[in-house]
Amino acid sequence: MKVIGIGHSTFDTTLPVTEYPIENNKYRITKHIECGGGSAANATYLLAKWGLDTTMISAVGTDYYGDCIVKEFNNAGTDTTYLKQVPEHLTSSSYILANTSNGTRTIITSKDKPIERLNVPITSLKADLIMLDGEHPLTTLELLNNNPKAISVFDASHLTLENLAIGKKVTYLVCSHEFAENFTDIKLDYNDMEILKECYEQLRVYFKTNIIITLESSGSFTKIDDEYKKIPSVKVKAVDSTGAGDIFHGAFAYFIANGYKLEDAIHYASIAGAISVTRVGARFSIPTLEEVLEYDDII
Repeated sequence: MKVIGIGHSTFDTTLPVTEYPIENNKYRITKHIECGGGSAANATYLLAKWGLDTTMISAVGTDYYGDCIVKEFNNAGTDTTYLKQVPEHLTSSSYILANTSNGTRTIITSKDKPIERLNVPITSLKADLIMLDGEHPLTTLELLNNNPKAISVFDASHLTLENLAIGKKVTYLVCSHEFAENFTDIKLDYNDMEILKECYEQLRVYFKTNIIITLESSGSFTKIDDEYKKIPSVKVKAVDSTGAGDIFHGAFAYFIANGYKLEDAIHYASIAGAISVTRVGARFSIPTLEEVLEYDDII
């Protein structure tokens, strides 16, 4: 199975703390964690770690952070031919305060001007599975148009004109509740099925594809065989939620591409995301495939 990931790459520095810092104070921690990040990038990294043939299309700088990101993907076995180190482009960097007492995270990202089209020979790139997050929209649309039979999974978190166009081209629009609320102008109540149904239908009518709305710790909402379903999350004691959504998307794509039923794919993706929040650092928190498959038996 050939996987192509296209999206935002960033370099994460995670600082574990036990409480949110008070302004104008000094704090000391015993360790911090550094690794690559980014929505489609993390999902593609997971798929590489789970044994799939992966290629990453993205842009980083010719700087230390960019070098680290390329090296990390190379070590995972990902083809980095099209992970472009662009001169005069600064690699995005994210600084994450991970409150290990309650699992929340606060992220500050420094990001250079987006590059809408990358110099990549799209017509020669063929994929069975495409992971995307809306970064590099012109190249993304070209990739989707060149691979109409590929399964494509869109981690839709921001409502933009470009993402609206991309959303109409994908197999699975797996969107955040913020994306769903902004698109429909409906304030979601996770316990109100009628509101969730209305939101889902507005998305489905516009995008005409498979819709999954992620509801944070409340799980996911979708429609399977004409039945609306709220698929619960897996409850764990969280210490760092950084990257959990990206890991969910990557795991979901893995199971869908391997022929699992939609509800089962969401369930196993939820397990992967749940395991990840019990560990600090997005890529360091990725569970093994075996951990995910055996989780139900263990509990």
